[in-house]
Amino acid sequence: MIRFLQKDNRLTKALFVIIIAAASVSMVVYLIPGLTGMGANSSDTFAVVYPHWYSRLLSSGDTISQQKVEQLAMERVQQQYPQYASNPMILGLIEPQVGQQLVQQQILLDEAERLGIHADSNDVRSYLETGPPAQVLFPDGKFVGQQQYAAIIANRFNISVDEFEKSVREDIVVRRLEALITAGVTVGDQEVRDAYRKANIKIKFDYAVLSPDDLQKQINPTDAELQAFFTKNAARYAHAVPEQRTITYFAFTADQAPGGVPQVTPQEIQQYYTAHQSEYSVPEQARARHILIKVDPGADAKTDAAAKAKAESILKQLQGGASFADLAKKNSDDPGSKDSGGELGFAQRGRMVPEFDKAIFSQPIGQYSIVKTQYGYHIVQVEERQAAHAQTLAEVTPTIQATLARQKSAQAQETYARDLTSEAIKNGLQKTAEAHHLQVVTTAPVNEQGVIAALPDSSQLLAKAFQSKVGDPAQFAATGEGYAVFQVTGVTPAHAPTFADWKSHVEDDYRSEQLPTLLAQKTAELAAKAKASGDLAKAAKEVGATLKTSDDVKLSDQVPDIGQLGQVAPQLFDLLPGAISGPINAGRTGVVAKIRDKQEPSADEIQQNLDAMRDQMLSQRRNDAFEIFASDVINSYKKRRLVQINAKAQTPTLPGQ
Repeated sequence: MIRFLQKDNRLTKALFVIIIAAASVSMVVYLIPGLTGMGANSSDTFAVVYPHWYSRLLSSGDTISQQKVEQLAMERVQQQYPQYASNPMILGLIEPQVGQQLVQQQILLDEAERLGIHADSNDVRSYLETGPPAQVLFPDGKFVGQQQYAAIIANRFNISVDEFEKSVREDIVVRRLEALITAGVTVGDQEVRDAYRKANIKIKFDYAVLSPDDLQKQINPTDAELQAFFTKNAARYAHAVPEQRTITYFAFTADQAPGGVPQVTPQEIQQYYTAHQSEYSVPEQARARHILIKVDPGADAKTDAAAKAKAESILKQLQGGASFADLAKKNSDDPGSKDSGGELGFAQRGRMVPEFDKAIFSQPIGQYSIVKTQYGYHIVQVEERQAAHAQTLAEVTPTIQATLARQKSAQAQETYARDLTSEAIKNGLQKTAEAHHLQVVTTAPVNEQGVIAALPDSSQLLAKAFQSKVGDPAQFAATGEGYAVFQVTGVTPAHAPTFADWKSHVEDDYRSEQLPTLLAQKTAELAAKAKASGDLAKAAKEVGATLKTSDDVKLSDQVPDIGQLGQVAPQLFDLLPGAISGPINAGRTGVVAKIRDKQEPSADEIQQNLDAMRDQMLSQRRNDAFEIFASDVINSYKKRRLVQINAKAQTPTLPGQ
């Protein structure tokens, strides 16, 4: 190396200078305090991803904004957990997950850029015209128009057209990256045949089940054994009796609040209606009924043709005057509607699968048609359609009146509770209660998860009580039918119980600890007896097991008391009829099975489904391969410190922080 450098070679020297410079810059980037955090500490920055080592020095990374993370997190909560949409704790837990996913996506986009993979506006338009969005944006092949396009995107995604098309373009790039990385993934014909055969073998078997409830009854420890267990597990029981609090309170119900039943005026109803008119707009909707002839995805042509023929036969019966309700109850494969004669009620546009949605908003009312969807063949009848309209004030007056009355009552109760609390802080609970003809109650010690029997709902009171101390001023809490004003008057710390007080719990714990060993022993004994005699029923009777018989099942099927066979007992599919299995640990139960019948798919069936099975396996292998690639790339970026995450963004912000 030294001799090589000593040669009078200008190119070599130039390269050497570049290498030294690069090393120097790397040292600057990694060693100068503060330089490694460039751009990641802004309050609106969740993270920065740097495509190259020098991008950090030049502050030219790709920024993931905190605002975008919060927006996407809120959308996810509203879609998946709408009941928690206003809960900041749930949102605080979701935001870091969303942020990490955006970081990973940006890393893949940067890697695609490095590999020369791009997408342009023509690619985006092609996807919108031919992909899943085409059903909405290009119905019957015609564009809905720029204005309606923008409205659809705003309503469905709450973003602009530019943001939507940017996300589509990025998705195309990632899919092209995946296609490049997984292009060499293959699966052989024999692998496909073996996999299809294994997945579609059907077996029927008798099985003996040992129940944990029955076995626990056989575990009968002596007092000495329980005392020894209690002593050995002293740390386990050190705080077994939770902290308890004694609470003194008085409560009132809604009818005890002053002022009586609140009155709602016509003016208030009108004002509420005007302020909430958007809530009373009824979108376009259609009421329909259907009869579903189910066809599983990937079903062969013969199965599909049989389902279609059955649908056509039912259609002819309807056209001949047969009862739709009777035919639905007899033939429909939709468990949610068959018992009600196929009735689906009103549905808004866009709520059903596209083919069904198009039918109920286009076909003539009263007529029948056959519609094919991913679920199979539907015989559809549209019963009624309603254009979008606003409900009149007269229609919604009873609802508004009830809402305002509840609000006024709730407000009056809370105001009364606040007044009583202020009075109790000044005069004490007892005097305040007496002044208003209310009764003071002192509870027995109660833990945070307990209940105060005299109150309809004591959860809020207990939550507040366990955040308070003895001597704190009076507080109030809702009780479900009014409010309670209370103070904490005693605290019993968490402590270990005596053996005598806790004996029943110790016995339960002892049995739970001994049960797995006993279950394994008894299941092994059951298997040995069954194999020795060849008679599973006899062996089951001898050890006290319950004998059952399965349906014809595949590897992916669930069996009661066992679970999914592919996960718990795949070995059963290797046995021949008449063979008895070894002991099967099904978690809560112990099982031994005897094969009654075994049906393997024919060579013709395997051949007919070869392509579908190959596609399924190839898709899975490509997904696995790309996940490995993505994981390696992401880890590489992190290892090279090309990802800078705002430290504040990594910690969920919980209420009160």
